[in-house]
Amino acid sequence: MKDRRSELVRIDVRGEAHPIGNVASQRMRARVGAYRILPAPDHVIFMRYTGEDGQRDLADGAIVRLSGEVTGAGSLCDILALVAQTGWRGELVVLDGDAVRSIFFEQGNVVGAVTNVEQERLGSVLYRFGAISDQEHTQISSVAQSGKRFGEAAIELGVLKNDQIYSYIARQIEEIVFATMTVGDGTFFFLDGFDESRLVSRHTVSANALLMDGVTRMDELRYFQQKVPSAEHIPWRVENRGTPADELQIVYSAIDGKLSVGELGRHTGRGEFETTKALYALVQSQHVAIHPPRVTGGPTALVSAANDALRSIFAAAHGGGKSHEVRANLASFTVGAGVYDILFRGAGPDDSGALDPERVAANSVAVAGDADQDNLLKQMLHEYVGFALFSAGAALGSGAESELVKQVASALSGLRPQG
Repeated sequence: MKDRRSELVRIDVRGEAHPIGNVASQRMRARVGAYRILPAPDHVIFMRYTGEDGQRDLADGAIVRLSGEVTGAGSLCDILALVAQTGWRGELVVLDGDAVRSIFFEQGNVVGAVTNVEQERLGSVLYRFGAISDQEHTQISSVAQSGKRFGEAAIELGVLKNDQIYSYIARQIEEIVFATMTVGDGTFFFLDGFDESRLVSRHTVSANALLMDGVTRMDELRYFQQKVPSAEHIPWRVENRGTPADELQIVYSAIDGKLSVGELGRHTGRGEFETTKALYALVQSQHVAIHPPRVTGGPTALVSAANDALRSIFAAAHGGGKSHEVRANLASFTVGAGVYDILFRGAGPDDSGALDPERVAANSVAVAGDADQDNLLKQMLHEYVGFALFSAGAALGSGAESELVKQVASALSGLRPQG
C-alpha cells in the first residue's frame, strides 16, 4: 500500500506550495511552467497549464470535460456509461499508482485503448490467449526494441498475419476496458478530443456493450473465485464422472493435472476468464477438482515448505517437553511406511526436525521412477508432516494442536497432492 503522505503538498499563508512527500515533489518538477488556478470547492485545487499569457490555447493541452477520484472498484462504470451516452469524442485517462490507461471514445464507441500495464500490452495479450509461445514473445520483443510496434515486429518475423494482429488488438481493447472498470483507487480525466496517431489501429466497439460485458464479468468473477481462486491453481479431473457438457469439452479435454488455469487459457486459446468460467461449471458438475498452485522451485522448494511446518511442530513439541516422543513416533512411521527410508536416506531430520532439501530431492528421483516426481513427493511430505502434526497434537493436547494446525495450514495446503 502506498504512503499517502508521499503525495502531500503544503500551501502556506503566502499561497506558496511546498511538496512534503517525494511523489509530490516528482509530480511538481514534471510540471514546470505557468498554470492557471481555476475556481473550485474549498477542499479542491484545479490547475491547468496555460503558459505565461494565462490563455487556454490549443498547444496548452486538451480541455478537461470530466475529472474525479476513484474510490472503489466498479465506480468508473458510471463514467463509462455517461461518456457512451453523450457520444463525446475524447480520451478517458485513468491513473492508478504507476498504471496509466487511456480509452478513446467517439460517438458512443470505443475506437482504441493504450496502457502501460505489462500484462495488458499486446504481446502479453497474445501470449495469454495462446497466439504466441513464450519463445516467440521473447523473439518479437527483441525485434520491437528497435522502435517497431510489437504487432509490426510479429508480422515482420512471420509469426502472425495482419488480420490476426487486428483481431487481437480488439481483444486487447476489451482487456484494457475491463481492467479499467476494476480500478479501485486512483483518478480519472476525460479530455476533449484526441490525436488519431495515438491509435495503433482504429476499431469500433460499442461502449455500452463493453460496459455490460464488463459488469457481468466482474459479477461472475466473485462467484468463480470461490471455486477457482487464481490463475496459478491446478485443475484435476475427477474420475468416473462421465462426459461433461459439449460447451465445456475444449477446456475439459485439455486438463492434464499439470497445466494451471492460466496455462489452460493459453493452451485452449480462450484466455483466463473464459477458462475460469468453464472450470467453475466443471467444478459445480463435479467433473473437476481444483488443487493449490505448484510450489515454484521444484522438489527442493517442496522440502523447504515441509521444513517450515516441521520446525514449527518440533519447536512446539520441544517447548512442551515432548520432542523425543514426537521424534520416536516419526521414526517408527518412516520405517513402517517403507519407501521413506529411501526418500530420507542421509537427509535427517536434524535437531529442528527439518530435512536436507537437496538430499531428499535427489532421493525422490529413485522413489518416483516413471511417476510424477513432484506429485509423489508432495504426497509423501504431506503424509509425513500430517503425521508429525498428529503426533505432536496427541502429545501436547488439543489446545496446542489447534494452534499448530493454524501455523502449518499454509504449508500443508501447498503440499496437498493432485489426484
